Amino acid sequence: MDALTHKLVLGTVQFGLQYGINSAGRPSDDMVREILSLAGAAGIRTLDTSSAYGNAEEVLGTDMPAGSDFRIVSKYPMGAAGVEQTFGESLRRLGVPRLYGYLLHHFELYRRNPGIWDDFIALKQAGKVDKIGFSLYSPEELELILGNGSPFDLIQVPFNLFDRKFLPYMKELHEKGVEIHVRSTFLQGLFFKDRDSLPEKLLPLRKYLLRLDEFSRESGLSIAETALNFNLHNPYIDGVLIGVDNASQLKANLASVKDSPVDLEINIEETDLLNPVNWK
Repeated sequence: MDALTHKLVLGTVQFGLQYGINSAGRPSDDMVREILSLAGAAGIRTLDTSSAYGNAEEVLGTDMPAGSDFRIVSKYPMGAAGVEQTFGESLRRLGVPRLYGYLLHHFELYRRNPGIWDDFIALKQAGKVDKIGFSLYSPEELELILGNGSPFDLIQVPFNLFDRKFLPYMKELHEKGVEIHVRSTFLQGLFFKDRDSLPEKLLPLRKYLLRLDEFSRESGLSIAETALNFNLHNPYIDGVLIGVDNASQLKANLASVKDSPVDLEINIEETDLLNPVNWK
């Protein structure tokens, strides 16, 4: 299970913003330090952040335990200054000399101006970052990048029990040496939402959640164990993002890592509801 734990990536959006359908709120500095210490001791090696996550980068820079050697992935967001300047500001806030990964956070920036990618390439060539890539939402975005021949070696996409739209691309990307990180493992907390108190907009997903409940009962796995191990055991996935509000949640996630893969097929018809942007 150690190898699987190493695949966990600690998301830090909660450190700077109220985030997720079940969020308990931003953790205190003391709690952030406890979370980071626990993560490091458990073998989690990678942190995911962005200059768009409120003050999450500053929090990490302030609360990182002494001696930590996390690999940090940050992102360049919409509305920022130039890539090099914004990247430098992230380094300053984080208090680190370089990053493991730097992603283009909002794909619309690339769609409007593919030449922006040259700035990312320059950062990598200058030795300031190990890997550059994209945070994506749709396969159409990925196909545009591949069609343009823009070189990248790290990608982050949504993927979970319900949302498998990127699955057909994973083997090819893996074989090309692209590191694949997936987010929304718990569909921003929807998997844990009371089935009888779903917002009206999400009621069409209730039947699938009940199917998930049925599988959980039959397999003896909790919902969290089912969702987390479905992603962790995918051989093409290199990093599985999890976000926590406190150390207890992180301990629960660590305890959910199991040796056995999850074999569950759920085909969602209402695919538009798999994007939380459409929940409002």
